[in-house]
Amino acid sequence: MQTCTAERNGQLTPFGKHGKLHIEGTALTNEHGQICQLKGISTHNLSLYPEYITQSCITELTDRFDLSAFRLAMYSAEADDVKGYADSDDTHRKELEELILSAVDVCAKLGIYVLVDWHILLDYDPNMHKDAAITFFKSICPKLKSYDNVIYEICNEPNMDTTWAQITTYANEVIPAIRAIDPDKVILVGTPVWSQRVDEAAKAPLSYPNLAYTLHFYADTHRDELRQIMTDAIANGLPVFVSEFGICDASGNGPVNDEQTNLWIDLLNRYQISYILWNLSNKNETSAILAPICDKIKGFEDSDFSECGKRVRGYMQ
Repeated sequence: MQTCTAERNGQLTPFGKHGKLHIEGTALTNEHGQICQLKGISTHNLSLYPEYITQSCITELTDRFDLSAFRLAMYSAEADDVKGYADSDDTHRKELEELILSAVDVCAKLGIYVLVDWHILLDYDPNMHKDAAITFFKSICPKLKSYDNVIYEICNEPNMDTTWAQITTYANEVIPAIRAIDPDKVILVGTPVWSQRVDEAAKAPLSYPNLAYTLHFYADTHRDELRQIMTDAIANGLPVFVSEFGICDASGNGPVNDEQTNLWIDLLNRYQISYILWNLSNKNETSAILAPICDKIKGFEDSDFSECGKRVRGYMQ
């Protein structure tokens, strides 16, 4: 078993406080039977922004923002003219897996949790690359089995006209492939309409233990209606995990909407739902936490952060 650091700088780490996680009822729960709410940030496309996957960068961001989780967005297929795992050759697949392994090891040393995200997007139905997903998890799970800080996310944002039935078909093949190797880690399952329709999952949840279902929101686009969908799904017994959110509109751009973001954060904290902010990059968009002119991967100063980045610490508290 890989050792996850329990104490740093004289204080318990998130892993030191919570240990190995599981799902109990509608809650992400720690090894002491208490609800565990994780708060963190997500990388952008690992194929496009691999430079941030270093010990110094992840450590600095963890300490600056008091993170308890870090999400690794490995795109499953080509986006922004960069190939993903499914459409890459063996060399690039190996590079992506090595990035993930190095990040997981850094997070274990920091005592924080890490989400390994099979990031479907333009390949809108996860069944499009189901075989590649199974190949990936069969390859990566043996290497991650010994890390108790890992959470698997099997389909980022099913979209277009992909139905919950199609997602279920996919999950019923991918989850057993993971469980055959790594039997009891938490697995996150995406939901229809860019992971918004958790109500559909609540009507027909999957029959595996230790599952949670993802809800994604962008505060300037998704408001009271989606908040109601989420709270209704929880009332109907569904464990919800916000594995991606933004403080702008759904394009990742537009103005920062502090009012709507605060309504969301207050609601998530009230229900003790975990949430992960999009995204760690210097991409010229509102949702990136680094300013476009920042080319650093360590030694960050306040001026290196975007308007989104300057708000991160407040969201994590």
